[in-house]
Amino acid sequence: MKVLVTGGAGYIGSITVERLIKAGEEVVVFDNLYQGHEDAVHPDATFIKGDLANYDEIEAAIATHKPDGIMHFASYTLVGESVEMPWMYLKDNAVNGANLLEAAVKHGVKRFILSSTANLFDDPEFMPIAEDERIVPGSPYGESKYIMERYLHWMDQIYDMRYACLRYFNACGASEERGEDHAPETHLIPIVLEVALGKRDKITIFGDDYDTPDGTCVRDYIHIIDLAEAHILAMRALEDGPSRKYNLGNGKGYSIRDVIETARKVTGHPIPAEVGPRRPGDPDILIASSETINEDLGWAPMYPDLEQIISMAWEWHQKNPDGYSK
Repeated sequence: MKVLVTGGAGYIGSITVERLIKAGEEVVVFDNLYQGHEDAVHPDATFIKGDLANYDEIEAAIATHKPDGIMHFASYTLVGESVEMPWMYLKDNAVNGANLLEAAVKHGVKRFILSSTANLFDDPEFMPIAEDERIVPGSPYGESKYIMERYLHWMDQIYDMRYACLRYFNACGASEERGEDHAPETHLIPIVLEVALGKRDKITIFGDDYDTPDGTCVRDYIHIIDLAEAHILAMRALEDGPSRKYNLGNGKGYSIRDVIETARKVTGHPIPAEVGPRRPGDPDILIASSETINEDLGWAPMYPDLEQIISMAWEWHQKNPDGYSK
């Protein structure tokens, strides 16, 4: 199987590429390197530097390489930024995704995996969050992913393009060779590890008066390798199966203080923390249910333990304290 991976130089995309190649698949990476790193691209993958905003570039890549399926990771992904710059998300993510789908349809691609988001569920009625939970996007970022999900519905109806939408919260951890390197960094675990590396003085906890056991927000942290494997399983399931939507979760939630305490244990560093004001829009608890994908495809997290997740991330950051910078 030949797979085109958009955003394959980014954090989740590059490790999915690594797992695809390990599984014996042929991979083409399409990335504009806005947040990705060419050094993160597996050496056995074909790399194309291109931008989804340019229809001719993505159309030429698909026409030349003729992928059997597409995994779409490339997008702007920051919830807070999407509130500050909504059109960057509501317009750019949607138009770039439409360019990709139009080119894919033109060249007969019949399988498509969307890296979606559990930010579709800003106000869940039930916890853990299942696929039939009502969709209330929590930000323009979440809305842009929902727009893509609706595009895919019509691609299936009109062009018989089978798709899977995978919704999840906090990707984390690392493989032996690839890890998380964003500029600026906004994700909790790498920020905590930056404190342990001496790159930050402290970590700020945004509010400690939530309705949770220790007063800090509880979230679902899912290992990046588990996410990659879910994408691969879903792609294979589309070969002779219908379109589907899956929520991906670790099976339990961890609080902000849980993450900090576990990182202190793993790194041996005190990791100073201070409590700051709440951020607007942060719910008390968000955990996704993986029951459906477990029943359908047999997927379950291989790395559900927070200490193991942080240990693998810590090993990568110690070996690569400046990320992918040469």
